[in-house]
This record gives sequence, structure tokens and C-alpha cells, in this order.
Amino acid sequence: MALTRAIYRAAFEELAENGFDALAFDKLAPRAETGKSVLYRRWSTPYELLLEALNDPVEGFGDPPDPDTGTLRGDLLALLEGLARVLDEPRGKALIPLLTDRGRPPELHTAARERVITPHQKILIGRLRAAAERGEADPASVTPLVASVGPRMILFESMDKGHVTRQDVVAIVDHVLLPLTAPRHRP
Repeated sequence: MALTRAIYRAAFEELAENGFDALAFDKLAPRAETGKSVLYRRWSTPYELLLEALNDPVEGFGDPPDPDTGTLRGDLLALLEGLARVLDEPRGKALIPLLTDRGRPPELHTAARERVITPHQKILIGRLRAAAERGEADPASVTPLVASVGPRMILFESMDKGHVTRQDVVAIVDHVLLPLTAPRHRP
């Protein structure tokens, strides 16, 4: 299990540092401190390895925690700060090419969306629903589109600046998400 996780970590590091074109078993093996034959016995291609690595709960992307702080602001901060922290790690930096380069095996793009973006959106929908029930958010804001705004902004900030600070997350929550979801006073 330790060797497998070292291999997953090596794949994410290589992808993050050098992109898809450099992703080859002859580069991954030394990085993982193993032989190429070990890799070829288990995976046909580096892409197959990445698909498996995405699902690893330790080196890949397990389910994000579902915060329940009692406030929408607290929930948004907790979830998006967690995503920002992951994006600072090699596995998170490897997400950028996985999510932005649809020309590579499309199953990698789909797997990255399903493993990272979709779970965050589902949690955000749940947190928005709870906030709407407390009167803290507009029930009309409980939609997949609204739930996608925060994670997409965090990903874009990471792509644009290479790092998302706590202040960036606070600004996204306070200046974009809370106004977007605020209860509307209807006449």
C-alpha cells in the first residue's frame, strides 16, 4: 500500500510539474523509487494510473468534509478553504491540467470533475439548503449553478495566481457568494 501511494504521489507531482507530455513510466518509476516493471504490471498507461490515483482517499481525492458550522458563511469558508489547501498540494496542482485539458483522455477530465468538483457542489447545495431553511439564504439560490460558483472561483484563482490565500477565500465568500445567496425581500 505504501508503494502504491508513493506511485500515485509521483504521478501527481510529475503531472503538476511537467504536464501531460512528460507523464511516462520511465519518469514516474524513479520518482516513486521503484522499477518501471512494477508500474507496467499494474497499469497499461500513465493515464490508467492517474484514474486510479484520483480515487485514492489518501493521495487522491476522498470525499471532502461536510462542514456544519451553523452559519452559511462558516460553511462556505470551511469548504472553500479546504479546497484551496488541496490545490496547493501536488495532487491539487495536478487537477489544473486534468480539468482544463479536455483533449487528453476525456475519462481523466470526467473523473477529475466527478471526484473533486461534483462532491463540493453537492455539499454546497446541502449547505445552501440548510441556510435557506434557517432564513439565511434565498431558497432560489439552492441550485447546481450557484453551488458551482465558489469551487470554480477557487480553481480559477489557483490557476491565475498559483496560490489561493485565506484572504482570497474570505473575499470570494463575503463579496460574491453571500450577496449571491442572500435572502431576497419580495413585496
